[in-house]
Formats: sequence, structure tokens, C-alpha cells
Amino acid sequence: MTSTDENPHFEAEETGTETGGTEVPPAVESPATAADEAAETNPLVELEKWKDAAARATADLDNYRKRMAREKLEAIQYANRGLLEQLLPVIDNFEMGLKAAESSDGSASIILQGMAMVRKQLDDFLSEQGVEIIPSDGVAFDPNVHEALKQEPHAEIPEGHIIYTLRRGYRLKDRVLRAANVVVSSGPDTIA
Repeated sequence: MTSTDENPHFEAEETGTETGGTEVPPAVESPATAADEAAETNPLVELEKWKDAAARATADLDNYRKRMAREKLEAIQYANRGLLEQLLPVIDNFEMGLKAAESSDGSASIILQGMAMVRKQLDDFLSEQGVEIIPSDGVAFDPNVHEALKQEPHAEIPEGHIIYTLRRGYRLKDRVLRAANVVVSSGPDTIA
């Protein structure tokens, strides 16, 4: 027994007639579909469509190439960022050791002179890499490059300016590696 034997209405459904013997009308094309077919058969319209697609693809490719070149340049410029960020605490500790040696031994100590030479080499290395110290003492507080740890009244330094720096901040080219930790003036003490 075949599938048509099992379902006597199978043939009627394929021919477009229902079991009641009435015929289902064929789908009517919409006028927009006929206009689209006419436009697609016009070679000039077809040519313009493909020219537009080619121009868009060329522009997309050009934009992609420019974006990739820019990202490659940034990757090269900031490739050492992680290493430099890890080096900054080492430099902070070295500076604390240098200050301690200076206060205990005086500036004539051979060890202090050696440490000062190493500090100079570190400064030169950082500047070669494009790292610079963010200015902080006495300048106006900038939340983009400074991190205020506290605010204190100060008679001489105006409100919103930095009294002193607790930890130096560093910038790599135009990006902040580490914000400077600072104490900001709240102006003169008004309590008398």
C-alpha cells in the first residue's frame, strides 16, 4: 500500500482542490512584486545596484584597514603598559630607601651616591618608554589624573589645590598609568 492509498485526499491537496471539490485560487502577485521584477530585469538599475554594493564594500574594506592600522599602532605604543605598571611600586620602594639612606647617612655616602645613579637610570628608562610623572604638588586638583585621599585646611594653599603628594602618579604618553594620591586643600580653617 502506497502513501496515496493510505490518504485518498492526498492527490486532491496537491492539485489544489479540497475534499469538497472546490478549487483553491492561486496566490495573486502583489503590484510591488511585479514592479520589483521589472526593476531587476532593467540592466541599468541592476548595474547601479551592483556599483553601489561595490562602492560600499570598498569603503568598508578601507575603513577596516584604517582601524586595524590604528589598533596595531596603539598596541605597539602601549605594549609595555603592564610591565611599567608593575615596575611603579618597585620605584616607590626604591625612592623610600633612597630617602631613608639620605636622612641617616647624609649625602656624602657612597651607597647613597650609587642609589642616586640607579634612580637616574630608572628615570631615563621611564622617559625613553614615554612615561612621565604627573605634576601634583601645588597644582589644581584634576580627578582625571589625581586621586584625593583626604582634604585638609591650609592657610596658604587655595581650596581645590593639592597640598602634597602621598604617591606619585605616572602617565604613559596620553594615558594614565597610575593616578597620583594626593591631599587636597579645603581652604583656610574657618573655625576660630
